[in-house]
Amino acid sequence: MMHGFIIDGDLELWDVIYNRSFIHMKTTDEPAVIVLKTRKEYNDADRKATEKNFRTKIILVCGIGPDEFNRISSCQSTKKIWEAIQIALEGTTQVKQSKIDMLTTKYELFRMKDDESIQDMHT
Repeated sequence: MMHGFIIDGDLELWDVIYNRSFIHMKTTDEPAVIVLKTRKEYNDADRKATEKNFRTKIILVCGIGPDEFNRISSCQSTKKIWEAIQIALEGTTQVKQSKIDMLTTKYELFRMKDDESIQDMHT
């Protein structure tokens, strides 16, 4: 079964896009402060998560053209890349609603013209 563009075996990658942040943090001792981990401090789970994030970025980047790449090149996380791609291809919620309203109006006004055949109207 396909889920978007990722096969079931890689559903964890889809989860990376939607749910995870791959900023690895640690808590220091006195005083307790949360700071970024260095790569040398990564454990196996951190490395595995970073690899999944990287694989997901590759999948997303390989599926877009140069114009979209320019829009997402500054995005750090796969979630931000996905959101930028969605907005570029689908528009914001407001743009989507405007498109829906416009198409609804066009549908409501749809009529066969006097000099038109059924085939022409269908086309």
